[in-house]
Amino acid sequence: MKKQRIVIKIGSSSLTSKSGSLSYEKLNEHVKAIAKLKKMGHEVILISSGAVAAGFSLLGYPVRPANIAQKQAAASVGQGLLMQGYMEQFQQEQMVAAQILLTREDFSSEERFKNAYSTMTELLKRGAIPIINENDTTSVEELTFGDNDMLSALVSGFMHADTLCILTDVNGLYTANPNIDIHAKKYDRLERITEELLAVAGESNSQVGTGGMRSKILAADVALSLQVQVFIGKGSGEDKLVQIIQNQGDGTYLESPQAERSIPTHKQWIALHSKSNGAITIDAGAAYAILFQGKSLLPAGVTMINQPFTRDAIIDVYDEESNLIGKGKTRFSSIELEQIKGLTSHEAKKQIQITKPEVIHRDQWVRIIQP
Repeated sequence: MKKQRIVIKIGSSSLTSKSGSLSYEKLNEHVKAIAKLKKMGHEVILISSGAVAAGFSLLGYPVRPANIAQKQAAASVGQGLLMQGYMEQFQQEQMVAAQILLTREDFSSEERFKNAYSTMTELLKRGAIPIINENDTTSVEELTFGDNDMLSALVSGFMHADTLCILTDVNGLYTANPNIDIHAKKYDRLERITEELLAVAGESNSQVGTGGMRSKILAADVALSLQVQVFIGKGSGEDKLVQIIQNQGDGTYLESPQAERSIPTHKQWIALHSKSNGAITIDAGAAYAILFQGKSLLPAGVTMINQPFTRDAIIDVYDEESNLIGKGKTRFSSIELEQIKGLTSHEAKKQIQITKPEVIHRDQWVRIIQP
């Protein structure tokens, strides 16, 4: 079997007891299942929920708190317990686990994004298992990923994983809610996410988690757009992950039939995480060239400066019908571009004394991917 890089997302309900406290029995089973993958030569990155769920009962909360301050307090207690459990169990397997806490801000900064990639790559190179969670202790709402489902999709993309396994307490995706409709049928395989699928997906019914099947479907959609195949389902025992990568898992497999090369990390940052600081409009010919011919954007195709920007800014690009078609890193400021828009490359070079006429080079351009 081909050696894979696999991202595994484990939800709170798969790690905690009925009372909401951390279940070491469940955690131990997950560790042993991951260890089997490692011993087969696969690389594994773990996205683990459970910090809030593991900590809230120790602070005297009868149920998982909804208040942000209370959740962050519970996470500060639970994160240590969670990692202690993982560290101890992986040590018994003669394996090293490493903790990485992320916030959305770590992804919005290009430098921090590259640093996170470099750190995780080095950990994998050294045979360690990165265990990633959102930094619930300090995150604020506008700087969160929403839930660990989306975090797992983004990590699987920027780490160029082969497979994302989202483990949950439901064995896959259905045509309807199987708890309500006895005629609901499970999807064994899907090639794309549809509006109909999202319409029947529900939010979380768990008292110890934040996500639901809808969040998993949205995460799967992002992972598929980043050329990562996805499994959503459940499993039990030490062989569950081996069974999943052998296409024998109890769940739904999602894989796009038009699989392309993985999207370069820096392009993922531009598409999904960068903040736009300007905007331009281009003509139909330029739009066709950059969308379908793999060309760079040249001054001749620019018709309007919509919002001012500096050199090396990330800017939005609109077509003549005001549709947002993509974004990229510009080589020119809006003042410079105002002087050369509509000119040929030769004329632009003479006008502002430049050697390279590309406004946005094709290597710094992306079509929009919506998370």
